[in-house]
Amino acid sequence: MSDNELGLFLRTRREAVTPAEVGLPAGSRRRTPGLRRAELATLAGVSVEYVTRLEQGRDRHPSPQVVAALAEALRLTASERIHLHRLTKNQGGGLCTGGAAPALTVRPTVRALLDRLEPAPAVLVNRIGDLLAWTDGYDRLARPVGLLDGTPPNLARFVFGDERARATFPDWDRVADEQVAALKQGPFRVDPHVAALADELTVTAGAEFTGRVERLPGLPAATGITRFAHPEAGALRLAYETLELPADDDQRLIVHLPADDATASALDGLTGRRPGALRAVSG
Repeated sequence: MSDNELGLFLRTRREAVTPAEVGLPAGSRRRTPGLRRAELATLAGVSVEYVTRLEQGRDRHPSPQVVAALAEALRLTASERIHLHRLTKNQGGGLCTGGAAPALTVRPTVRALLDRLEPAPAVLVNRIGDLLAWTDGYDRLARPVGLLDGTPPNLARFVFGDERARATFPDWDRVADEQVAALKQGPFRVDPHVAALADELTVTAGAEFTGRVERLPGLPAATGITRFAHPEAGALRLAYETLELPADDDQRLIVHLPADDATASALDGLTGRRPGALRAVSG
């Protein structure tokens, strides 16, 4: 399993940036649509040999100035820049910012917030995907498919270890990608608690998990649409938003809303609320 998360992230981002995005001619005879190492080196003001060393893991601690230059050259978003900074601090046995045990307690104000989100399906998770608290709307959505089994239930274990997951998520491959990206956000295997779960999934899921670890960088999508097959409500399309709580909480709140009118009606029936309690969102 790769331990060169910094190199993987830089390579995948370089390959995702087109020459046109950074004002370079597309040229010809490109084997991939992304930037060449030499082009990234020129844009960042470093040598191509240094870019190669970073991507191959032979240098894992670039200076803050180089990190900033690479981030600018790769057109990284704010969250991607934070992720890159964390990777430079946590490669090769450096100080682990995620060494504390994953939080299992929920602040009263966060529980009150969940109450206010009813009847929307919303769930609070920690950094290893443990489900800590949820709305009644989420309970009615998730319990019938087995997602709330376990003490505590865990998203990654369900997706990779429960045979019901593939039926629950018609786009299982994409959901599995997102779970791996979520685990790799931050220090990944430098964090002993994330590493222990990764070892477990390596055994239980095999190549379905390890192959994704090898090729996917961190940073799961904070928003999107998930297709969900519910045994009572049928086929659902759920738009989700991920809200990061303060760093001391080390938790995130995932809120689901109907992505179309059919899903809104199905969720109204599932939660027993009046019609129109959940309105479809778009965009």
